[in-house]
Formats: sequence, C-alpha cells, structure tokens
Amino acid sequence: MMRAVPFATSLMLALAMLLASSPVGTAVAADDLPCEVPDGVVQAAFPMPHVAAAIAAKKLDVAVLGSASSALVGPTGMARGYPGRFEAALSAQRPGVAVRVVPYAKSRQSAAEMEARIGEVLAGAKPTLVVWQTGTVDAIRGIDPEEFGTALDRGVERLQAAGVDVVLMNMQFSPRTESMIALDGYLDRMRFVALQRSVNSFDRFAVMKGWHESGVFDLSAATNKIDMAASVHACIGRLLARLVIEGADLATAAAAEGAGKPPDGARPSDLARSGGQSGVRK
Repeated sequence: MMRAVPFATSLMLALAMLLASSPVGTAVAADDLPCEVPDGVVQAAFPMPHVAAAIAAKKLDVAVLGSASSALVGPTGMARGYPGRFEAALSAQRPGVAVRVVPYAKSRQSAAEMEARIGEVLAGAKPTLVVWQTGTVDAIRGIDPEEFGTALDRGVERLQAAGVDVVLMNMQFSPRTESMIALDGYLDRMRFVALQRSVNSFDRFAVMKGWHESGVFDLSAATNKIDMAASVHACIGRLLARLVIEGADLATAAAAEGAGKPPDGARPSDLARSGGQSGVRK
C-alpha cells in the first residue's frame, strides 16, 4: 500500500474549496454558459434501461453519491451545485417527467466508505440511477489503486443487483494540485470498472482539464472569478444530463430493435440527432 501523503488534510481542503467557493457577483445566464466539449468526451457508451423505463413511467429518482465537491458554499450551495443543476437539466430535457435528484455528499470519504453507504442510499432515495462521484480522497490518502478499484467494483455490482443504472464520475481537475497527487492509477481503475460492468462514466477530470487548457475557465486562479464555480457546476450538470438521456435513448432504441419495430415516440439523443456534433444544446 502507498504511504498517505503527509499534507493530505491541506490538499483535501484545497480541493474542496476549488469548486466550493464562489464570490458574490452577477450570475451568468444559463444559456450563455460555454459548456461545449470535444467529440467523445461526454458520450454514453452503454444503454441505461432502468432510466429509460422510469422516463417512460414519468418518474425518475436519482441519487448522487459524492463528496464535498458536489456542492457550493452558502445556504443555496447544494441547489447550485451540479446535482441541483443536473436535476433542472433533466427536467428541461424531459418535460412531464417528475425528476428528483437526492445528493448523498460527505467530505473526506474513500470509495470503500461510500460503498458501505449504498444500503442507506438504496433505502432512502429508492433510486433508478446512482451517480457515484469518487477518487480524490483515495488518491490523497494514498490508498492502493487496486483496493480502490475493488471497492468500486463491489459497489457497482451491488447497485446493479438492486436494479439500478450507474454513472461513475471521476475527480475534478485542479492545476494547483495536479502535481501533488498521482491520479492516473485511480482514473484507470474507474475506466476499467466502468467497462467491465458496462456502466457509463462521466470523465469530469478530462472535461475540466479541457476547459482550463482552452481558456474557458481559469481553474488556476488563486481566487475564483465571479460565479465561475457556479458556472462550472451548471455546465457539469448539463453535460451529465445529456449523458443520461443518451444512455436512456440507447436503451429505448435497443428495446425497439429487439421487438422488430421503430421506437414508439422515442426521442433520439442530442448526439445522435447531430451526427456526433460536440457541445451542449441550448
């Protein structure tokens, strides 16, 4: 097992504050957000049949199993964090569907500690979909990537056995801490588990790194720009909703194909309609 880094607590606080801090200022209009990403960065690879069935039944319950970076600071921090923006985006894309997103966010929890809470999540939210955001704490503590992957695999297996679709979300990108934490092993294990278990993954690390390198969001600033954190969360929520809708559309299309008929009233995903064009639709 790797040794825990001696400044782990400081790093955890720094990462928690990266997107949890947002100065007071004029909010950016949702339609003006620069949320575009290159082709293939956010794309459903596997069908999500339970989500498709829930959408057809007009009731979709989602749980977000995550950490402190799921929310912003302040009394409205949870609503303005990506889980709340994700709920709003899903509701907008599927009007008439009652969408509920319940966050289960606790700071400083490893994947194994989150896995131990899955029973609580299933009993409390009764979700059709679980978005599992993890990786940062394991990397900071120096937990062996194999142990991390085992906990993740065990948790996904439990969720699938309960009839739940899963999206794995990796850690956020921060140029201020990238050189301090070795993330590659954890990123690789998350990709491997997603492929082995046929679940979709949301590559938050690649999305945010792309935004930073292209100048969309300056994540290296010592103090976040006005409402930058809120804008990042809004974009992540919107992109995550797109991924989920694509996964549901894949399931609808597969079911229709298996029945030998075109999808009855199915709405193709934004990506399918555009022939793979990147970016978030306004």
